Amino acid sequence: MLSSHRGYTARMTRWLSHQEQVHWRSWLTAMTLVPEVLGRELQESHGLTLADYDILVRLSESDSHSLRMSELAHKTLVSRSRLTHQVDRMERAGLVTRRVCEDDGRGLLAVMSDKGWQLLQKAAQDHVESVRRHMVDVLTPEEFKALGEASAKLVTALGASVEIPNP
Repeated sequence: MLSSHRGYTARMTRWLSHQEQVHWRSWLTAMTLVPEVLGRELQESHGLTLADYDILVRLSESDSHSLRMSELAHKTLVSRSRLTHQVDRMERAGLVTRRVCEDDGRGLLAVMSDKGWQLLQKAAQDHVESVRRHMVDVLTPEEFKALGEASAKLVTALGASVEIPNP
């Protein structure tokens, strides 16, 4: 319902209940802490950021270990300019290279290097253990399933989709 005061139109706010506030703030805190802890552990163990790791994983899931930059930006949920800066840094570290798409000669491909593949293989084991230690093993299987289902529902409501890689 809208109300008007001194010429302004405002919506009636549906404030969060106390219990909703508790859940909301817990989620915000977890959403901040989990990536921070996982990222710190990846950085300390392997010199990778979570963004580096995500890019390497996305590239590893493609048949040729390469993706168009535009597709990689879409999959990693970052802007093309931000991805360009990230890939620049990864290219200087020898983890990826870029080359012109042979299909049309217009787009650029991000291609995982052998060094990137080797680092990903080493980091993946530690990262999976970290995810287990900080999330999977903290929750019951039912809670973890509910978290995944609720997260997928939020992603869908926000107009995206959850990509499930082929095993």
